[in-house]
Order: sequence, then C-alpha cells, then structure tokens
Amino acid sequence: MLKLNAEANNTGAGRDAIVTIKASNGDTKQIKVSQPDNQNLEAKFARVSPKLLTNNGNPLLDFMFTADPTAIEYNGRVYVYATNDNQQYEKVGKNGHNSAESIRALVMMSSADMVNWTYHGLINTAVLAPWNASSWAPSIESRMEADGKTHFYMYYSNNAFGTAMLTATSPVGPWKDPLGKNLVDRSVPGVDVDVPYDPGVVIDGQGTGWLVFGAGTPKTKYMPDNARIVKLGADMISLAGSISKIPAPYFNEASDLNYINGTWVYSYCTNWDERTVWPYSNIAKPTACNISYMTSKTPLDPNSWQYRDNYFRNPGENVGDKIGPLTNNHSHLFKFQGKWYFAYHAMYLQDYFNTAGGFRNVGIEEATVDEGNGVNIPMINGTFKGPSQTHLLNPFVVQQAETTAGTSGHVQFDTVGTVGNMVAKGQIDKQCLMVRGADFSKQIPSKFEARVKGTGRIDVYVNNLKGPALVSLMCDAKDWTTLSKQIELNIPKGVGNIYFVFYGEGFLFDEWKFY
Repeated sequence: MLKLNAEANNTGAGRDAIVTIKASNGDTKQIKVSQPDNQNLEAKFARVSPKLLTNNGNPLLDFMFTADPTAIEYNGRVYVYATNDNQQYEKVGKNGHNSAESIRALVMMSSADMVNWTYHGLINTAVLAPWNASSWAPSIESRMEADGKTHFYMYYSNNAFGTAMLTATSPVGPWKDPLGKNLVDRSVPGVDVDVPYDPGVVIDGQGTGWLVFGAGTPKTKYMPDNARIVKLGADMISLAGSISKIPAPYFNEASDLNYINGTWVYSYCTNWDERTVWPYSNIAKPTACNISYMTSKTPLDPNSWQYRDNYFRNPGENVGDKIGPLTNNHSHLFKFQGKWYFAYHAMYLQDYFNTAGGFRNVGIEEATVDEGNGVNIPMINGTFKGPSQTHLLNPFVVQQAETTAGTSGHVQFDTVGTVGNMVAKGQIDKQCLMVRGADFSKQIPSKFEARVKGTGRIDVYVNNLKGPALVSLMCDAKDWTTLSKQIELNIPKGVGNIYFVFYGEGFLFDEWKFY
C-alpha cells in the first residue's frame, strides 16, 4: 500500500495533482491526489464588508467607493449612476483625502430586485469629454423619441465650473457628448451663481424637461440665493427660456427635482450654518447639512415655492444606523416598480478599507411618499439593512458574475465584450462573490455551469461558507469556455444565498447557471 499525504499550504487553498506510479515491471498507473481546503472561509471574510455575511443591502457596491446617486427605471430594472469616488481613492491612497479633483468617470450599476446589483463599469468622461475638468453628481432622465428609441439624458457637474451632459440610447451606453461644452455655466445669460453645478433633471407629465442647479457664495446664511431652475428645450440639450430662482432656506448644494402628481418637488442639501433665522412656527428648523424639500405648481415663479420640511438628516448624525461620520449630503428620490425609494451616500466602507479620507458609498432606503395633498415626504433614516428584496433571484437562468449582493471587498472587474458587460477577475488569494435570495424552492440543482477563462478555480457554496463546497470547477483555458460539473451534494429546498469563492491570477469569471 502506498500512502500519500498533502499538507495545507499557507493560504489554505485546495490543490489537485496527478501522481504517476511506475512499477518494477514497467507498468505505470496515474492517481489523482487532492489536498483538501481546510480554510475557515467565514473567519477569512469576517471583516471585508458589511454585506457579505449578512443580509444587509447597503452600500449597493461594497468593492469600490461611489457617491452622489441618481436613478432611473428601464425595462424592469433600476439603473443607478454615481460619482466615482474610487478614482480619487486610487489616486491618493488610503491615507489621502477625497478632494475629488481626480474624478473623471461616473459609475453604472443596476438591479431587478433592489439587493443584487450588477456593476456595469464606468462612463469615462475623460475620453468622452476631454475638455472638461472633473465629473461629479450625475442626474438622468429618459424619454421615447420620434425614432422609436428610448433616449437617456445624463447631466453632471463639470467640477465647479458648470453642468455638462451626455446622451445614449441604452442605459449603459455607449455614451456621447452632444455639445462639446457645458450646457450651463457662467457664460450663459441669467446664470448668476458662482458654482452652477449639481444638476437635477426631471421630465414632467407633458414631456417637458426641467433642470435645477446651483451653489456658491451665499447672499445671506438664511437665504443664500443660489438655487436655480430652467426649462429645457425640446431636444433636452438646450435651454428654453429664462433662468428662475428657487428661494431655498439655508441652501448649500445637491439640487434634485421630481414631478409628482402635478407638483414639482425640489430637494436640496442645506448648509452647516447656525439656524439663527427661521420664520416658520409649524415647521422644525432643518438640521445641518440635511436634505430638505420644497414644492410648487408653477416652478418658474419664485414666490410659488413653499418650504415643506427636512426628510433626511446627515448620515453622520447616526439617526438610524451608525453608517459613518458627518459628510456632505446628496440624494435622489425615485420610483421603481410602483414603490418609492431614496438614494443617498454615506461613508459605509471607510473602516473596511482602513481609510478616513472622506470616501463615500451609495445606499438606498425604502421611502413613504404621500402623492396627494401637494406631496408629503416623512423622515427617512439611513441603515445598513437597506431595501427589501422585491423578488427572488432565479439561479436556473444565466446570471452575470458582476451581479452581487456582497463581496470580499477588494474584488476587481474588467470590461469584456459588449458595453456594460463586466467580468470578475481572479487574484492569487481567494475572493468571494455572493448573491442573495436565490430560489431553490421548486428545484434542487443537479449541475453547475460557468463561463470562464484562464487558470483558476471556483468553489460554490449555498446558504453559508461552512463545510465542503457544493461544487467546484477547475479551469485551465486560454480562451473563453463554458465548463460544467454534476453536483453530488444535496441542499435543502428553499431560498438561500449563493457564494462563489474563486482564485487564480488572471482568471476571469463571466457568467454562471444551475441546472
């Protein structure tokens, strides 16, 4: 009898090898020797994300920094776009400061269920609009046009100089710069604010576009007089008419605009100043750097705007969960599948990335909006939990590896193939992707399949990272290939989370599916 022992390596990664045994008579026999994976995966991934080992939904992406969200619904999915804080983080490092000047890309992501998010990559404004300085704080709308296509209109801050825009006929692009200059800046007649940025766009019930923007040196602390609104041209890339004022008390920045049941709803971030002046006896003073809102039926008439209340306090006030320190505030109120949601940012990931540089992440909360009586928005609190899953994930159809509800934090993705498609990139050490709420209630899987490339391995777990993997795939392919393997272990019927633990430097993971 020949006994072979294999010791675990220093990472605990499993190994397979073929051993050839040659007898004295010249006969040979090959046997496969496996070194088991004895690593405690839950311990390894215990402090990489607030999401991976929990059912928390915030932040939406836990492997990069994002901020200043906007959102739009299209074909059963919600698409969220954000400032690429990660670009500044990569520039200055964990000991640096998020001064944002190096950010020249916007982040794209989408979801069909509000907990599993597909990362679609970046909108590279440095290439699309090389004339501009930085790209921050996007706002998006869409409209069916005469060509029968849905057109997407993206407005964003060109640093502090003005508001620029991009257009596309798909929510993930390709994007183009139709103007080659700012749509709004101080060269435009009527733009009388120092910082005409932080755009918010909406298309009203008659199909007309509206744009809000503004910031800068305040005229007074109580009434800074820097919030502006203008009607957009029929082409959505021009202005139609004069620019009007919105008298927003303690205004700072972060304009946002909704059109709800015949009412224009303007949201903004208040300033940090002491509230020494407050003319309302029936409305509480807005707290520092919160989100407040105003309403109007005739938005170009400054006197028509009514201050209503504040409805989201600064995340650093720890109202709700302790999701980070005080920060600036930027938000977007939107509707998806008939339900209201509130997107914002907080410093969810700084502790996990070992930085205190002011790098932010987008989160979402469910919102209650009374659409009658001139619109009323009750207070919303920031949480790690986030929104509920709207429907279960189907593991028996092709799913993208870049769709995640939690990761091991420093997962990397590459662009491959069509615009908006990403693939997960392996590393020497183990990485993990997780999706939530997979529906195994009607079928127990018998086979697993994945589209992969390079040399690496995927171990698949259901419900938790304990015990042996449900199935493992080994890949050694120079070209894209689809590998499959029968599943010998059983899982209980029901709903569970799926964990993909993968590794291999240069290994790429694109799609997966159960049978």
